[in-house]
Amino acid sequence: MSAKVIDGKAFAANVREKVAGHVTRLKEENGITPGLAVVLVGEDPASQVYVRMKGKQTVEVGMNSYEHKLDADTSEEALLALIDQLNNDPAVHGILVQLPLPSHLNSDLVINSISPAKDVDGFHTSNVGLLGTGQKSMVPCTPLGCLMMLRDHHGSLSGMNAVVIGRSNIVGKPMAQLLLNDSCTVTIAHSRTKNIQDVVKQADIVVAAVGRPEMVTGAWIKDGATVIDVGINRIERDGKTKLVGDCEYDSCAEVAGAITPVPGGVGPMTIACLLANTVTACCRANNLAEPEGLTA
Repeated sequence: MSAKVIDGKAFAANVREKVAGHVTRLKEENGITPGLAVVLVGEDPASQVYVRMKGKQTVEVGMNSYEHKLDADTSEEALLALIDQLNNDPAVHGILVQLPLPSHLNSDLVINSISPAKDVDGFHTSNVGLLGTGQKSMVPCTPLGCLMMLRDHHGSLSGMNAVVIGRSNIVGKPMAQLLLNDSCTVTIAHSRTKNIQDVVKQADIVVAAVGRPEMVTGAWIKDGATVIDVGINRIERDGKTKLVGDCEYDSCAEVAGAITPVPGGVGPMTIACLLANTVTACCRANNLAEPEGLTA
């Protein structure tokens, strides 16, 4: 048996198409253009690539993109002043501060200075609390993308056994919360979990978000389970740099019912969900109906 490959690129393109359609309607019916502001501090090359991609895709779906590039030695005061300005700008519906920040800046302080309604990354403690209590919130983009793929593949997730490997604030914890809100039975496994292989083997849904290359092998996976691999790890193999997930793809694909590849699985969904969150934030700010199928 070989698993159905969940094509994240195609799925993300479909999400972007839905976003673009909604943006067009907002412009035509309400005269509103959603706007996303991205703040980049310093010269981190990976962050620069992400910010470029985010800007490009924002414009492609018809939204306004506002990029703020600040020097690496920008003071906390100056950064917080910029965020305050963006919080108060009605043309900006989403604000994203690209992480990691230079070490002299306090990331928690910076993120929690963003207005929760404009926090399209879903990292503000208010949004974390709202998600945890099953209320309307901004949801972190990567877990939201995983949830969309799972709902698309399974329809209802109600009553399914889900194991999330990894307990980060960015993926593991919000992912578990989203699955719980969709009526899964959820276990969070992590580096201290005893007999982790046996725990994972019980799961109908496995979400691997641990940042350890090819840690999960086919022996861990229950026959027919759905495997969502969030890991993006660069490794050296046969003298070349290769991107691999947290799951050993070939052995997992032999056992799983469906699996996301790396690259081309969860990755493309992250920016697509950022755009979806920006449209959702814009609709909420203007008391308009939220876009169908683009929220948790």
